[in-house]
Amino acid sequence: MNPLIPLFIAVPLAGAFLTIILGRFLRDAGRYTGLLVLLCLAAVSIFAAATINGEVLAYKVGGWEPVNGIPIGIYMVMDNFTALVLCIINIVGFLALIYSVTYISQYTSENYFYSLFCLMVAGMNGVVLSGDLFNIFVFLEIASIASYALVAFGVEREQLEATFKYQVLGGLASLLILFGIGLIYWKAKTLNIADIKIAMGSNPDKIHYTVIQLLLLSGFGLKAAVIPFHAWLPDAHSSAPSPISAMLSGVLIKAAGIYVLIRIFFNMFIISSEIAVLITTLGALSMVIGVFLAIGQWDIKRLLAYHSISQMGYVILSVGIGMILLARGTKPEVATLAISGGIFHLINHAAFKSLLFLNAGAIEYRTGTRNLKEMGGLSGLMPATSSTSFIASMSISGIPPFNGFFSKLIIIIAAILGKFYLLALIAVIVSIITLASFLKFQRYAFYNKAVVGREQEIREVPFPMVFSMVILGLLCVLLSLLAIPQIRDMFLTPAIKVLTDPQLYTSTILGM
Repeated sequence: MNPLIPLFIAVPLAGAFLTIILGRFLRDAGRYTGLLVLLCLAAVSIFAAATINGEVLAYKVGGWEPVNGIPIGIYMVMDNFTALVLCIINIVGFLALIYSVTYISQYTSENYFYSLFCLMVAGMNGVVLSGDLFNIFVFLEIASIASYALVAFGVEREQLEATFKYQVLGGLASLLILFGIGLIYWKAKTLNIADIKIAMGSNPDKIHYTVIQLLLLSGFGLKAAVIPFHAWLPDAHSSAPSPISAMLSGVLIKAAGIYVLIRIFFNMFIISSEIAVLITTLGALSMVIGVFLAIGQWDIKRLLAYHSISQMGYVILSVGIGMILLARGTKPEVATLAISGGIFHLINHAAFKSLLFLNAGAIEYRTGTRNLKEMGGLSGLMPATSSTSFIASMSISGIPPFNGFFSKLIIIIAAILGKFYLLALIAVIVSIITLASFLKFQRYAFYNKAVVGREQEIREVPFPMVFSMVILGLLCVLLSLLAIPQIRDMFLTPAIKVLTDPQLYTSTILGM
């Protein structure tokens, strides 16, 4: 058993409690405790991603061994796909927390913020590492409850209204997921992901199986804000403090939604053409509707929130194309390419969308507004924010040489090779509309006529905020290297293998 695996959960949980205790004696305890916790997690995540070498590692909590081949204990499982998502969670989390050092000082009760932040990270890490559905549900609730509180952290009317909507729809999502888990346990008598695949067999009750898939797709689709389950996202992401907006859009919808959907549909269910087509359709709708809802927005953070829906559509579309080809048993190499494009875009989105929300927070921090019509001329006054915002805008729009271009290119090529010509055309058109939307953002925020009389008040944000934005800007360039086949084979290919070869995951857990 790998002793590093439980640290991803134990360390942030300990940090959350220590922050509250130490905060009673030291005013800035939460700041330093939180930074230390996230620094450790980011370092361990990078180490895990670099050393896992295509293995599937399992940690049996309490040391409980299988009885007659049945896993009776709690399993934490790490493979290359898990390691990539852990890197997203903890690296973006660390940078968001550095940004928060200055940003969150405008609020009261800083220690509560850092404690809730650690709790949210612990929940997301737990979701990603859990090898059974019940513990995925438990950690999902931990992450969700912490995020509800963080969205409402400023206790303004807009934030309280947004978090109420978020809680109601989040509760509905949890109910759907719990119903699905109950139906699985009724038939399979187990909740271990690997064991469920064996217990349900190769010829399960089709109606029962389909109902379970639809319940879980709806529940986790709500968590991921996939169209038509997106209603909570624009309010929650735009109302939350900007570091939390970056975490919600850059990390939470992936860990709590997209990751779990990919994991269960590849490693727990038998992929069917009908469900694969449904998932692909939801991805295409999310791309198109999300981008059209975004282009008319003048509030920066609402514009970015709708683009989160659209960009997650790319991920779901690409993975769905891979699922369709695998279900049909045709063109396995194209299926692999499509899935790798989706996961590549998942990683890229974490970098450029987190950066865009931090940029929006920096602009609001200095100008006091999120309305693009009330801005202008910020490029000379806020050069670091302007430069990093340009990089992120070009990345999300799919302009070379930034990372978003390469993942979108792989997705479009996979769609063409798989003969999904309409989907490839839609992906191109959505990318063009995305570019138009972000050219509007750049023009009105940075290059439009400056607001007269305010030039002396506006200057670049403090160093911790600049530092996080610059590092994410560099990542938007460096992640392009994943398009190089040799580097892709080191990081992405092993993650794809554990998804496309479910026996690899199952045999490791069950010892078969």
